[in-house]
Amino acid sequence: MAPIAVPTPQPQVVAGTEREVLRCEHCKLVQFRTGNDICRKCKKSLLPELPKVQPIAIVAEPDAPHAEGIQVASAVRDLRHVRNLSQRQLATRMNVPRTYISKIENGKAMPTLSSLDRLARALQVDISALLRDAPTRHKDETAVLMTDPFLAEIAKYTAHLTATQKSIFINHVRELAQGRTRKLA
Repeated sequence: MAPIAVPTPQPQVVAGTEREVLRCEHCKLVQFRTGNDICRKCKKSLLPELPKVQPIAIVAEPDAPHAEGIQVASAVRDLRHVRNLSQRQLATRMNVPRTYISKIENGKAMPTLSSLDRLARALQVDISALLRDAPTRHKDETAVLMTDPFLAEIAKYTAHLTATQKSIFINHVRELAQGRTRKLA
């Protein structure tokens, strides 16, 4: 059977008053306009949907001091990666759900002062490390590492290595740190 095309209804005069006949866009029921503009069958609006207006994002200048703000999210993520912890492990150390750590790292939640304190203890850092921006935090960590004479000596030579050589060197140091030694043939 071929579908029957129903022409777009026009307002009709019924019993001396003008009543508008509409077709529901959702369930296709042809009906008179109701007082609340809701379809009698599917209970959805009979009014045409207005196009969604996209909000215009106002982007602050990157060099503005307020644009940086406190980067707790990136600090927690960076420090967690440095400590080689999963979100679940960090959450267990803090005694909170894993989703809370995820929300903090994605900037959806801002931890309270007590949570910041527990985060700092779980990550084995001072609370100020969570409140500093990433470049300052990395500079401070580098300064601490360079107080070790052995690492300071190695740093002089690693500056001249290619990316591949640095990767091989770091992997070898990582193996040594984990107690695994590779036997040379």
